[in-house]
Formats: sequence, structure tokens, C-alpha cells
Amino acid sequence: MSDLFQTAGLDRDAPRPLADLLRPRTIEDVVGQDHLLADGEPIGRMLNSGRLASMILWGQPGVGKTTIARLIAGHADMEFVQLSAVFSGVKDLRQVFADAENLRAAGRGTLLFVDEIHRFNKAQQDGFLPYVEAGIVTLIGATTENPSFELNGALLSRAQVFVLKRLSEKALDELLVRAEKITEQNLPLTRDGRDALIAFADGDGRYLLNLAEEIFALEINKTAIKKKLDAKGVAKHLQKRAPAYDKNSEEHYNLISALHKSIRGSDPDAALYWLARMLTGGEDPLYIARRIIRMASEDIGLADPLALMLANEAMNTYRFLGSPEGELAIAHAVVHMATAPKSNAVYTAFKSAMRAAKKTGSLMPPAHILNAPTKMMKDLGYGKGYAYDHDTEEGFSGQNYFPDDMNREQFYAPKGEGREREIKVRLERWAALRERKI
Repeated sequence: MSDLFQTAGLDRDAPRPLADLLRPRTIEDVVGQDHLLADGEPIGRMLNSGRLASMILWGQPGVGKTTIARLIAGHADMEFVQLSAVFSGVKDLRQVFADAENLRAAGRGTLLFVDEIHRFNKAQQDGFLPYVEAGIVTLIGATTENPSFELNGALLSRAQVFVLKRLSEKALDELLVRAEKITEQNLPLTRDGRDALIAFADGDGRYLLNLAEEIFALEINKTAIKKKLDAKGVAKHLQKRAPAYDKNSEEHYNLISALHKSIRGSDPDAALYWLARMLTGGEDPLYIARRIIRMASEDIGLADPLALMLANEAMNTYRFLGSPEGELAIAHAVVHMATAPKSNAVYTAFKSAMRAAKKTGSLMPPAHILNAPTKMMKDLGYGKGYAYDHDTEEGFSGQNYFPDDMNREQFYAPKGEGREREIKVRLERWAALRERKI
């Protein structure tokens, strides 16, 4: 299997990026993905058994998707063909499939690696199916997006999805050790400088090696480095990229879910962290504010009615002040709700009432609670027998307010948290009075 520089027509002695110099030559050299590649793990088992299936590799940039696909092809002694869904079209696919058929006739298999496979449209994705089913190509698709959202169900049913992990700090440090070994240089970094460099990479091995290459260049060029760089020195010489965050991608929904569940779980520190992650990633604060209002209704409810009002005021404050001043009001609402008593009693009661309403259709209210503005309506019994609750001894009539043809149901069952403790006591008293009056 030729390397990338030979494929590009370059001399092997030409200067090569550090990421290419360190490209793993065997499956065992890949860092951070043992949960897939080790003996006994899914891809490891495939390689050991010699039965290779089509697969989708899902993970963030720089975790080894392309490298793993190349190594699998080499291990299986297959022709490796790489396409990018960004730059390829139907004509390219037809050529690949024709070549693969010819190779198959000659007794050699083809591994087709498609980078950013989610960028192919439905028709293009469907075009893979007959060739994958017939075994003319073994497909490995790489994607940074959730395959269940972006890929056709038919294609997913013919390929296994494997999730590649964001590279851990330990895996990234191992890459730096390898970089120092292959270049025969030590990075001029203190321990906290090294930690800062790893943090800058944000789990992306390729980006880490690009950063390391910049540090090596600083040392080679003797550019004002008289001592090892600490974290501040690393920050001064390198530009930290923005966190990976796409408001239209799965990450958007993952982080708002994390914020919501941290609030529901009464963890203000975690809730503030996820709020900060979304804001630093460029999320619209008004989107966060709208979701917080929903959280106040769904998870706190009548246990603390102030939460809903405070959430609304946080949104209004942000609209008035804008960023960054208005973001503090959103943080205020987040902490209030995370520390508030929780109840989803109204949320579940409303869902139950909606189900009952759909089930019972157009049942009329009982006649005694209908208004009777005309004589005909009074003659029909509208309002007859209605008891005005304020005029009763207990201020509670206990009458039936459900349709006559519907059994009474209990939808709202307060949890007894916060303000709902008092509500629960009142409802229990009224239930007892109702039983006595029936």
C-alpha cells in the first residue's frame, strides 16, 4: 500500500507534516480506540476472523477514521480507494464500482472509503446498496454527524456503526511522546505547558500534532524561547481554536440535553458548566433562555412557581441588555432552577389529560355547570342544581365537573416538594369532602 506522498507524486524525502510522519503503520499503533480495535473487540474480531463487513465510523475530526480504514484495507490485502463526498459525484462512483468489478474478476477485493459520507444525498447513498450487497465493494464511511439522522435506513441496515472516541489526555500525551521520538527533539514545555497544549487540541490528534509542529518550529528558529513554555507561554505562541460546536448538528442537542438534565438533577455546578459550553460555542442565548422556560414548566412546576417567572424575566433581561451582560441573568435562572424543589406533576397530569381528551371525544360537560343565558337553555336543564362553591359551608361544593358519561380521573398528583406540599394537603382535604358529599 503506497503512502500519501507517493500517491501525490512527491519524493519520499520531501518535507512531511508531523501528522503524516506519525501515521500508524499497524492497527496496534492506533491510539485511543482500543474499544474497537483490540483483540476481542468488534473491529479486532473482524480482522482476526478474516470476515470484513461494511461499516460506518462515526467520530469527531482527528480521531483516526481515515487511518483506521487504510489499515483495515492493508490488513485484509484489499485495494484501498478513497473518495470525499464533498468533491465526488455520481460519475466518480460509477468509475469506482466499474474498477471494483474488474478487480473482483481478477480475485482482488476493494475497500471503498468515503469521507464525510453524510454529505451524499439520498439517491447517491442508495447507489451504494447493490454493490455493497453483491460484495463488489466493502464500504467504510466516515462521518462527524449522527448516522441515524444523516444516513439512509437502507444503508445503515447494511453497515455496522462504530463510534470512535474523542482522544483522551493519555492518548494525546502518547502522540506527543511519539512526536518527540521521531523528531529526536523534546518539546520545550513545562508539565503545565504540555497539559495546556493537550487541552488546546480538544481531543483531536491531528490538530495536536499540528500544534506540536509549531512548537518545534519555534525551537528550531530560536524565536525568543530561552526557557520552557508554561501554560501562559503556550497560549501566547499558539492560537486556541474555538470548541467544536455546530448549532445545526447533534452537538447542539447533546449540550442542551446535558443542561436540561443537570437542572433536573439539581446540580447547579454542572448546569453552569453546560451553559458556559453552549455560550462559548456560539449558541444563541435566546435559544437557551427559551429552553430554560420549558424546563421551569416541565421539571419544577408548582413546586416553585417563581422559577417560571424568573426564567421569563431572564429572557426579557437578555433581550434588554444583550451579550455579555444579559447572559448573567440566564445564569441566575439556571442556578435558581437547579437548586429549586422539583416536580413534574403538572407535566405528567397535562399529558394524561390530553390522552383522556382524545379518547373521550366530544362528551358534553354535565348540565349543571353549563350557563343558561336563554329560557330554552334553562328549560333544557342547563345550570339546574349548580351549587355556588363560595356559598357552601366549607367553600367547596364537591360537585362532579367531569362529563356524565366519563368516570372521574385523577391526573394531577402533587409530589409534595416545595409549594406542592400545601397543594397536596388541600387536595386531600377536598377529596375527603367530595367523598362525604357524594
